[in-house]
Amino acid sequence: MFSKVLVANRGEIAVRIVRALEELGVASVAVYSELDRDAPHVRRASEAYNLSDGPAAENYLSVEKILDVAARAGAEAIHPGYGFLAENAPFAKACEDAGVVFIGPPASAIEAMGSKTRARELMQAAGVPIVPGTVEPVATVADAMKIAKREIGFPVAVKAAGGGGGKGFRVALSEEDLEGAFEGSSREGEKFFSDPTVYLERYLHDPRHVEVQILADRLGNVIHLGERDCSIQRRHQKVIEESPAPEWVVDPQMRERIGEIGVNAAKAVNYVGAGTIEGLFSTHAGDQSEPEYFFLEMNTRVQVEHCVTEMTTGIDIVKEGIRAAAGEELSYAQTDVELRGHAIECRINAEDASKNFAPAPGKIGAYREPTGPGVRVDSGVQAGGEVSPMYDPMVAKLIVWDADREQATKRMLRALQEFEIEGLKTLIPFHQALLASEQWVKGETCRDLLEDKKWLKTLAFDAPAPVPAEAEDEAEKVEQTYAVEISGKRFDVRVVGPPFAGGGGGGGAASNGAAPAPKRTQRKSSGGGGGADVLPSPLQGNMWKVLVKQGDKVQEGQLLCIIEAMKMENEITAHKAGTIAELPIVEGEPIQAGAPIATITSAAESEG
Repeated sequence: MFSKVLVANRGEIAVRIVRALEELGVASVAVYSELDRDAPHVRRASEAYNLSDGPAAENYLSVEKILDVAARAGAEAIHPGYGFLAENAPFAKACEDAGVVFIGPPASAIEAMGSKTRARELMQAAGVPIVPGTVEPVATVADAMKIAKREIGFPVAVKAAGGGGGKGFRVALSEEDLEGAFEGSSREGEKFFSDPTVYLERYLHDPRHVEVQILADRLGNVIHLGERDCSIQRRHQKVIEESPAPEWVVDPQMRERIGEIGVNAAKAVNYVGAGTIEGLFSTHAGDQSEPEYFFLEMNTRVQVEHCVTEMTTGIDIVKEGIRAAAGEELSYAQTDVELRGHAIECRINAEDASKNFAPAPGKIGAYREPTGPGVRVDSGVQAGGEVSPMYDPMVAKLIVWDADREQATKRMLRALQEFEIEGLKTLIPFHQALLASEQWVKGETCRDLLEDKKWLKTLAFDAPAPVPAEAEDEAEKVEQTYAVEISGKRFDVRVVGPPFAGGGGGGGAASNGAAPAPKRTQRKSSGGGGGADVLPSPLQGNMWKVLVKQGDKVQEGQLLCIIEAMKMENEITAHKAGTIAELPIVEGEPIQAGAPIATITSAAESEG
């Protein structure tokens, strides 16, 4: 086993990995950006090093800086978690060249499964069923049109070859939609994965998203831990996961079949560590026809939703992945794996469901996690912290376990009611409404609710403002902790005495007493078919694309621009029909929440 491991990530997954290392008796090394100076993962680790300020490309995505810290700290291995460098084959190879163990599969497996077209080719050769479509990338819109018409038909899914997590996925319902879907998928592929190539698949209407967790060691042992149902998604990104799938979807025979598919897929690329085979399950409640299960993609890393499988199997997936990377044999054989009860995970994101899940970053006031039997919270935040627009919008993952799906749902609703997060709009009201719906009770995909904008708008609410700390409470403190850095390494210094004025010196206060955020007020929508002329930005982000110009006539609901925020593209549409009188936005520039996007005057006003 390793003696010291660097965790190349942040937030809840970094905390999760540090905890696993503690239980294995392994020292941990955290890395952080300036924004995360006082984050929980930094405080929790044995050591912590500053990677610099700025965007992720200059810190968490900097291979050179991370390998430098590993060398300085004497780390024998690096755990990438998920996101950032987790599925980066060149990074895995760079670790190998530097003599540092990459806790994950070999670079060859990441490379093979990182390209969705190459993965489809490999799986087809291994006898794993794939969704009908192209194996090779499609070069042009004209080529895509020919293939869609002659071989696949409409609707057709256009996917980025290097995509994942819902990025680079567009659907063309008809020939008229194909050009926009092709360009959008290619654009996202280039932006998020540095690969603009796309391929086509048959679009499956309302399929279930069922995935299989696998574990593999360096000795050739591969097992699966049953399935997870991740069908509750917005913008093709998961928000609720459960294990096992509802019994009418996956029975014991189907579980054995798709488990075998997962094991065969992992063996085909000589996989090592924790990974997931994602698949599409084409069936509907009450449908008596034979269900179809297709390979979708392989995630060559630990999944966000690994927690529900841990709850139903009792197997620590993160620790098993670390053991496998160290050359140890898996602790379990396939016959040892038994699913017990039912687990559900809700992703508590800083998003406004009433505004089509727009990111809602900001400072956190009071923060209290739910507790009690069968309740688990994986988080990387604390009171006084901040959910930054620089990173993804996750605040925490709330996971519950109980004897069956019905009881687990009731436990989740109780836990959601207990969860207190001041200062932020989160998905808690969304989760409460969806889990109480008839569709969820029936085990449906709930896609009708997720795409019902009228239903989503009923979830609007004012985020409770953080409660300012009282001055007299501050005066009573006689002991404070401050963070200082020496040669980039972080140390906590405890000071006994009256608090320093101004909240500490150049190192920055490491206490939770961050300045409270100002009260956030709900901005009322102007609605459609008239109303206010000025369309305000619903979120903070970067103006990715502007599709209109001043003087253009637009229809209500017409796409005006795309704002990138927290790794998501957010389409902004016209709130009324009329003429664009003012357009103060510029492509590539940042925009603040509430800032004007456009002034649209009605036809009568324009003539006047």
